[in-house]
Amino acid sequence: MTDRRLRLNLFVYPGGHHEAAWRHPDSEPDRVLDISFYQELARTAEAAKLDAVFFADGPSLADNIRYASRFRLEPFTWLSAIAAVTERIGLIGTASTTYLEPYNAARLFASLDHLSRGRAGWNIVTTGAPDAAHNFGLDEHPVHAERYDRAREFVDVVTDLWDSWEDDALVADRESGVFADADHIHRIDHVGRHFRVRGPLNTPRTPQGRPVYVQAGSSEDGRSFAARYAEAIFTAHQTIESAQEFYADIKRRASGLGRDPGQLLVLPGISPFIGSTEAEARALQEEFNDLTQPAYSVDLLRRLLGVDLTGHDLDGPFPRDLIALQGDRVNSSRSQLVVDIVEREAPTIRQLLHRLAGARGHWTVAGTPEQVADRITEWFTQGAADGFNLMPPWLPGGLDAFIEHVLPILRARGLFREDYTGTTLREHYGLTRPDSSWTAARTAGSTSRERHPA
Repeated sequence: MTDRRLRLNLFVYPGGHHEAAWRHPDSEPDRVLDISFYQELARTAEAAKLDAVFFADGPSLADNIRYASRFRLEPFTWLSAIAAVTERIGLIGTASTTYLEPYNAARLFASLDHLSRGRAGWNIVTTGAPDAAHNFGLDEHPVHAERYDRAREFVDVVTDLWDSWEDDALVADRESGVFADADHIHRIDHVGRHFRVRGPLNTPRTPQGRPVYVQAGSSEDGRSFAARYAEAIFTAHQTIESAQEFYADIKRRASGLGRDPGQLLVLPGISPFIGSTEAEARALQEEFNDLTQPAYSVDLLRRLLGVDLTGHDLDGPFPRDLIALQGDRVNSSRSQLVVDIVEREAPTIRQLLHRLAGARGHWTVAGTPEQVADRITEWFTQGAADGFNLMPPWLPGGLDAFIEHVLPILRARGLFREDYTGTTLREHYGLTRPDSSWTAARTAGSTSRERHPA
């Protein structure tokens, strides 16, 4: 037994995370726009006591929609509908610091936190899709470093807005007639390179103090950003060695900034194919791989690696010499992950396509429930992860299989909760509830305020 517990999220993707999931007979592609489908998934995850459901998002349409269910559902609307039919599970949504304004983001997440009684988390992204620029009146997508510079200021502003109401500002005293203590509601008067925001926020302080800060970049800029701000990090790794390096590095960076490394959770993605035997699990994986459209993954490789595979034999060796990491690809952790696969395994083109088909570069595992549980245990106990983003290859069956067959093994090993012990996402994750920076400064007798989670 151990006091440390796995954190497990359900990462929801329309139909599932394998690119051909929608074609498999056990999938339900006719329900990918049905809110009741997602409500049922969330209730299933909540009954299993998972920490959170997570929705990715992006402000543009993928240019390979022809072959895969890669449209986007706006997270606030769908998470609000999920909040209405659940009570405990966390609700993590993605919002871009490049194509949103801080005041709007602060209001949206504060409202979700109030609506859910303290279950909201913000997956902070800078947006990697260049096509998004043309949806917002821009001629071109800001470069990687510029996006992160804006993101740092963006999060500082949102943090100050969430802190602009102290916990005791809302009085609602009928006898005195005082509804709110205006002395405990503060303008932030932010003037920076990217934003000018007066404040205060027009929404009282939320149940969690601040929604949980989540981040998903693993580039150099992404690591620095995560070490300063993130409380949970979603990341992708193919080997335990890579995951251990990232885990140690991000904890070390956080410690160097004066943060408690235990207050920053590293949660890699895992996409499991589960069978009664390893052969059965691998056969299931092959069923999905056989349904892929090579043109989809060939296009993905073009975007990730700058490789044109026109005329190449799919069963021939992948042409390593054609990889051309230029522009944002140089700083893309996902591009580097694919390069690492090529250099480590020397796959054929088709083998690489199938590797990416499973979960877009996240860790795909095929095995018995015991084998999957063993791999999770190894990463968790050997300094590679604090938990995982569960990415079922297809829905709902892939989620059901994990909950029915793997979760009991993890519970028997004392690694995962039997029941919730808290009501908020912060409590599920074991994160402290921050005071408003104004309250913290007054308590310390200081006029300086902390501008980010610590």
